[in-house]
Amino acid sequence: MEEQIKVLKEEVRKMLITTTTTNKPMETIYLIDLIQRLGVNYHFEREIDNLLQEIHNTYVENGIITLEEEDLHSLALLFRLLRQEGYRISPDVFNKFKDKEGKFEKRVRSDVKGMLSLYEAAHMRVHGEEILDEAMAFTSNHLKIMLTHKLCEACVVAQINHSLRHPLRKVLPRLEARHYISVYQQHPSHNQTLLMFAKLDFNMLQKLHQREVASITKWWMEDLDVPRKLAFARDRIVELCFWIVGVYFEPHYALARKIMTKVIALSSIIDDIYDAYGTIEELELFTLAMERFRI
Repeated sequence: MEEQIKVLKEEVRKMLITTTTTNKPMETIYLIDLIQRLGVNYHFEREIDNLLQEIHNTYVENGIITLEEEDLHSLALLFRLLRQEGYRISPDVFNKFKDKEGKFEKRVRSDVKGMLSLYEAAHMRVHGEEILDEAMAFTSNHLKIMLTHKLCEACVVAQINHSLRHPLRKVLPRLEARHYISVYQQHPSHNQTLLMFAKLDFNMLQKLHQREVASITKWWMEDLDVPRKLAFARDRIVELCFWIVGVYFEPHYALARKIMTKVIALSSIIDDIYDAYGTIEELELFTLAMERFRI
């Protein structure tokens, strides 16, 4: 599987590299968004950084997007990806979708794809950005109306429901990758190379994470013998491994994941001792011992 992943990885890298030779920046943006949603962007961080910097230098002036694009989905996606990368981008680009009264135009309501992208972009707002506050309220409200009145096809309803429950800004990357792989393979025009690479990479990472859970569980159950020595201790190893994967899931952070999981597991025992199981006398002695401890 590893050899196949290497071959597919290079093919996807070529896709990214060839986009730099075109004059169609939105094709590059669509590809970057797709790669990120499929959870394989960690393989191409340098390439993605360079592409976004090139797009920023070409189509952003004083924080304002100058790209002549009238499509809400495209502009919202461009805004989100650049902000996500850390660039200072003005939300004023969305004023073109407002009417004379300062409200979002009615045509926006019928643009489901555009509203979903604007909804995701609005999660990148900072304090004082009223237009993004309005965009969040507007898109949330009308997307919920679409769900309530069943104004869309079943597949679109599922997409809206998922976005409202799990916006990209807040969802765990591995969970989003698992979800989007199943969504993307239903697209009639999906890229088979990219889809296969995402599937194999997800499976490879999943097996790595499973081996880590097994290793840490052995440390907890056998090496420390926690169930016998500290019968009151909660067994939270699988839960902790899951949350640490949410912090950093990449293969090269394997050691960091193990260390963090073990530290938090031991800390939770101490927390339980203080909160529920230790007597005043025991806690005083334990605290004294901890204060005397030197590394």
